Amino acid sequence: MARGLSLTHQNAWRLAVVFILFELFAAVAVVTLLMLPMARRAAGDLAALMVLSAQTWSELPPLTRPAFVRELAASHHLFITTEPPSGTPIEVLHPPYITQLADSLSDRIGRPVEIHDLERNGEHWHWTALPSGGGTLWVSLPHGRVGSQPLAAALLTLAFALVLALAAAWWLARRTVAPLRELDAAAATLGRGEAPARLAETGPREVAALARRFNELAHQVHDLLEARTTLLAGLSHDLRTPLARMRLALEMQQRRPDPAWIERLDSDIGEMDRLIGELLDLARGLGREAAMPVDLAVLLQELAEHAREAGAEVAVSASPVQGEYPIASLRRVLGNLLGNALRYGGGQIELHLESGAGGPRIGILDRGPGIPADQLEAVFRPFHRVESSRSTATGGSGLGLAIVRQLCQANGWRIALENRAGGGLAAQVDLSDSRPAA
Repeated sequence: MARGLSLTHQNAWRLAVVFILFELFAAVAVVTLLMLPMARRAAGDLAALMVLSAQTWSELPPLTRPAFVRELAASHHLFITTEPPSGTPIEVLHPPYITQLADSLSDRIGRPVEIHDLERNGEHWHWTALPSGGGTLWVSLPHGRVGSQPLAAALLTLAFALVLALAAAWWLARRTVAPLRELDAAAATLGRGEAPARLAETGPREVAALARRFNELAHQVHDLLEARTTLLAGLSHDLRTPLARMRLALEMQQRRPDPAWIERLDSDIGEMDRLIGELLDLARGLGREAAMPVDLAVLLQELAEHAREAGAEVAVSASPVQGEYPIASLRRVLGNLLGNALRYGGGQIELHLESGAGGPRIGILDRGPGIPADQLEAVFRPFHRVESSRSTATGGSGLGLAIVRQLCQANGWRIALENRAGGGLAAQVDLSDSRPAA
């Protein structure tokens, strides 16, 4: 299959067609509105001069006629003779000016006048016969006196327009194709699983927007690849521990049967099921669910009541805020954040609901040890834990905040963690992208 034209060639041909069409339109406009009226007037003036010169020659005394002929030739490049000019007749297509000159002479004389062409001494001449004083005079003029070359001018203009179009197309294509080539190279790098260099978000608005979108996509793909690697590594690590305990329990059950070993097996199976369930939630992408009407203050009171039933102290500060939200996703986000606050925060937990011009914002505040500033973003990575051990006794699996971040991204929310003055952590969920109730 033949390869298609490059962007440079396409732009060159398109610009060439546009330039040529413009030149043709401009030529028609100039010829119709400027050159033809000027040529018609110039032809009329020359015809009047020729007729007047022939009449003047007939009225002059014979002795002064040679001087008049010389003066006419020197000043106006017109030659008057009583005999037909000598030379070799030639057949040529008259330019518009000569045709208009013949028409003007015909109008002034009152009968058709023809202009003939001949070659004399290597020069092209035009001549015609004019009646004067009862006789006939032959008036001639060199072709160089006319001087116009409309066909040559049109060809030269079109040629220049074509060259200019090609040069402009090459220049424009280089400016347009250069960022596209960089994008192509970056896409190839990304396709190999490598992290491409960040594209410059400059140039035309569309190109800058494309570069910005690609940079965002490359960052997301890089995060996905890192998450995949982390998921596989974390899964293999976290499953190995309960599997080892299960193997030990089976061996001990064979040597010394005891219901406690069955309970330990059941506990390990439950831990593995929970871990696999969290991984499946994270791997499925947590697609966006349909929004439903909900009162955020009522939802926070329900979450707080469940936490109180487990022995926690949770205070709620919220006014009724109605809206449409994906209720299951919102419960999962707030539940995970509240669970982290209960596990690590200690003391009393506070749930705040604010409704500003930008939309509702839910805060979950605790007075625990907080998170080191350099790990406030890292804790959203799968299996990342501030507490370095992998024991579930001292912390969760490290997937809770990763699921929170993914749910927020899927629903257009924003999640942020910040350490509180005086100790503790504040988790803020901004729901401004959700649809308010009608």
